[in-house]
Amino acid sequence: MTSGSVPLRNAGAIAVVAIAIGLLAQWLFVDAQLGINAPIALAALLGAAWLIRPPGRPGPRRRDAWLAVAALVFSAFAALRGDVNLVALDVLAAVGLGGGALASFAGLPVVDRAVGRLAALGARMAVFAAVAGGRVLSSLRQVLPPGSARSSLQRAGPVLRGLLIAVPLVVLFVALFAAADAVFARIAGDLFDWKVDLGALPARIVIAIVVAWLSAGLFAFVVADRGQPQTVPGAGAPRLRIGAGEATTVLVVLDLLFAGFVALQGAYLFGGQDTLAASGLTYAEYARRGFFELLLAAFVVGGLVLATEATVSRRTRAYLVASIGLVVLTAVVLGSALLRLRLYQEAYGWTELRFYVLAAIMWLAIGCLLAVLSLATNRTRWLIHAMLAVSIVFGLAFNVIGPVRLVAEQNVARAVHPELVAPGGQAGLDVSYLASLGDDALPVLVENLCTLPGPFSARAYDVAKAWTERLANDESGRAWQAWNLSRERARNLEVQEFCLLSAR
Repeated sequence: MTSGSVPLRNAGAIAVVAIAIGLLAQWLFVDAQLGINAPIALAALLGAAWLIRPPGRPGPRRRDAWLAVAALVFSAFAALRGDVNLVALDVLAAVGLGGGALASFAGLPVVDRAVGRLAALGARMAVFAAVAGGRVLSSLRQVLPPGSARSSLQRAGPVLRGLLIAVPLVVLFVALFAAADAVFARIAGDLFDWKVDLGALPARIVIAIVVAWLSAGLFAFVVADRGQPQTVPGAGAPRLRIGAGEATTVLVVLDLLFAGFVALQGAYLFGGQDTLAASGLTYAEYARRGFFELLLAAFVVGGLVLATEATVSRRTRAYLVASIGLVVLTAVVLGSALLRLRLYQEAYGWTELRFYVLAAIMWLAIGCLLAVLSLATNRTRWLIHAMLAVSIVFGLAFNVIGPVRLVAEQNVARAVHPELVAPGGQAGLDVSYLASLGDDALPVLVENLCTLPGPFSARAYDVAKAWTERLANDESGRAWQAWNLSRERARNLEVQEFCLLSAR
C-alpha cells in the first residue's frame, strides 16, 4: 500500500466486521427492491467504520462532521421517493458523501481540500476498496497461530486469489467465444445446462463476497497508519502554464463570439424580429429549439474559466475583464436557453428530462454569479466547493419537490385546461409516459380521474388499475427491506370506477 498499512492487530476485526457487512447486504438487497434497505446498509457501514477506528485517533474535523449525516439523509430518500432517476441521484450523492465521511473517520480533512487533492483522495479510497482486501487477508494469515491451519492457508491463499481473479475472466471469454462460434456456443450450453435449481443462493454468495471484500478495503483505509507522508499522484510533475496574453486573447475572441450571439438573441428571440425571412423558420419553431446546445455551451465555458484560472501565469486586469465578461455573456445565453425551454414546455408539456434541464439552467446561473464573485476576489479555487454545496441544496430541493409528481401534475393540468397549451402546441395527455415515470405519478392519475376528459380518464383508469395490481403482486417490492413510502402509497390507492362510468 502506498498510503498506509493495515496494523496486524486490526486485521481480525476488519475481517469479521467486513464479513458481517457482506452477509447483511445479501439479506437486505437480494429479492428486494431498493427502499429502506439503502439507509440501513449505509448506516451499518458507517457505524462499523466508526467502531473499528484505532483507539486515540482523532474524530472528524468540525467542517467534516456533517458528511455522515448528509450521506444518511440522501440514502433515506431511497425509501421515500419512487422516482427512479431521482433515487439514482440520491444514491450517488449518498455514496460520495459516505466516502467523504469514511475519509473523515480516518482523520483526514475533506472539505478543506482543494479539488485536485479531493479527487486524489477519492481515487486512493477506490484503490483501497478494490485491492486492500488482499492486504487484510495477508495480515490475517500472519496472526494465525503456527501449525497446520496456518500453513494450509498459506499454501491455499495464492490458489484462492487466482480463482477469484480467473472466474470473471472465464465468464467474459466464454461469452465472447460463444458469440463468435456457434459450435462453441452449443458445447458451452450443453456443459452449463444444469438442472440444479439453486434459487437466489448464487446471487447471495456473490453479493456477500463482493460487499465483504470492498468493505474490508474501506475499513483498511480507515485504520491505515497515517504516520507516513501522503503522496498525491502527479504532485512532482511540472505544472502547465499559459501566458496572460494568450489567455486574454482566447477570452476576448470568445467574448466577441458570445457578444454577437447575444446580439442576435436580442433581435430575434427577445425582440421578435422576422425569423422566417432570416432562417426560414417561424418564431415558434425558431424559439423552441437549441436549449440543449446552449446548456452544453455554458458547461464548456465553466470548464474553460476554471482551466484558465488554474494555468494562467499572471492575472492581469485585461484578463480579469475578459473572464468576467465571458461569464456575464454566458448568463445571457442561459437566459436565452431558459426562454426557449419555457416556450417548448408551454407547447409540448413537461417531461422529467426538461425538469432537470431547467434545474441545470438555474444551477449554472448561480454558478455564473459565484464565478464573477470568485474571479473578482481571486478565490476561484473554492468555486467548485461552492458549486458542490449548491448541488447538495438542489438535491434536497428535488426530493422535497418530487420531479415526477410535478411533471404529472403539470401535464394533467394541460389536459384539463387546454387553454394552457400554447398556439401550435400539442394538447392531450400521454398517459403511457406518466406510467413510465414511477410510483410518484400514480396518485396524480388517480386523484384526477374525475376531472380528466373522457378518453384520457378511461386510459388513466386502465393504467392505474393495472399499476396497482402489479404492485399488489410484486413480491420483491413487498419485502420489508424494500419498504418505500411512494410504493406503499401507490399500492394502497383505491382506483374508483364511478368517475370512469360518469365520464362515459
